[in-house]
Amino acid sequence: MTAGAIKRQAQALGFDLCGVAPAASLPELAYLPEWLASGHAGEMVYLHKSAAARSDIRNFLPGARSVIVTGTVYNTDEGRRQKAEGGRATDSIRVARYARGRDYHVVLAERLEALVAWMRGQHVEPFEAAVFVDKHHVQERVYARHAGIGWIGKNTCVINPELGSWLFLSGIATDLALDADPPALDQCGACTLCLDACPTGALVDAHVLDATRCISYLTIEAEGAIPEERRAQIGHHAYGCDICQEVCPWNLAPPRSLDPAWQAVRRDGVSAASLWQRSDDELHQFVKGSAMTHLSLAGLRRNLATVIGNSGDAALLPALEGPGRGVKNAAHSAFTPAVAETVAWARERLK
Repeated sequence: MTAGAIKRQAQALGFDLCGVAPAASLPELAYLPEWLASGHAGEMVYLHKSAAARSDIRNFLPGARSVIVTGTVYNTDEGRRQKAEGGRATDSIRVARYARGRDYHVVLAERLEALVAWMRGQHVEPFEAAVFVDKHHVQERVYARHAGIGWIGKNTCVINPELGSWLFLSGIATDLALDADPPALDQCGACTLCLDACPTGALVDAHVLDATRCISYLTIEAEGAIPEERRAQIGHHAYGCDICQEVCPWNLAPPRSLDPAWQAVRRDGVSAASLWQRSDDELHQFVKGSAMTHLSLAGLRRNLATVIGNSGDAALLPALEGPGRGVKNAAHSAFTPAVAETVAWARERLK
């Protein structure tokens, strides 16, 4: 069984890129403790707890010798914002492209397990293997770079010269000795478009992200109310943010995935007010099966209220008074301190 055979099978299973990195103490792995010490991780305590494990993939799989890294294009957008039927231009929400289709954690894990099963069928001797998809204690970007998938751009995303950066990263750690690919070379040059475009200044320097300012962090990871000084900067973002990728020249003409798993399910462009008036059960159906389930309904309502407040449309004021269409006990998620504070702020802005 060769690295080339694994790559061909990975492509047959739906992965667009596949490379191999050595399971070694790569220099970029040592940057995490410094980043955490700077306070840039904010409330993501789990990163502090798992920092030691993330320092070396051999902590994830003892005895690992190779890291198979895959890249999967998830972009389905033609460059024009989707707008659902009935959506209002003033309060249509923005959802990061990666969350518009099925939950990538589930889809990619299934495909990786299928790749491991194929490998076991091809290899006579037993071997160890463990899959990772974002939620595991692995610094995927570092191994992706050393597997030749792409370089780590100034916006901290992995960029492939042919496919751009709309890529899911995932992979397999194994104790098999496979031929490694050469690392990808940085091709960002003097460009600073991503740093300049970030509305919150989260990219404090090239390759340095202060997550506490990042719209993705503020709308997904942060607990409680979004800091008031950041709310206007959130704009229409209800889940995540793509700005630093949208302005990247390497994404000027990105390939569109036809994979059914990533096709949008009318999430981006939906009216925030219409979602606000849905019951908790209906909101759950809206996010069901997608990565948006990793955000609580209270967090989603907080974000919806922020979008409504940023709409500048006073006609939406009555909608704020009726979460769950005003039906008793239909919208428990609307009655948390963080949501109540955001609603009060939104009312003042619209007045």
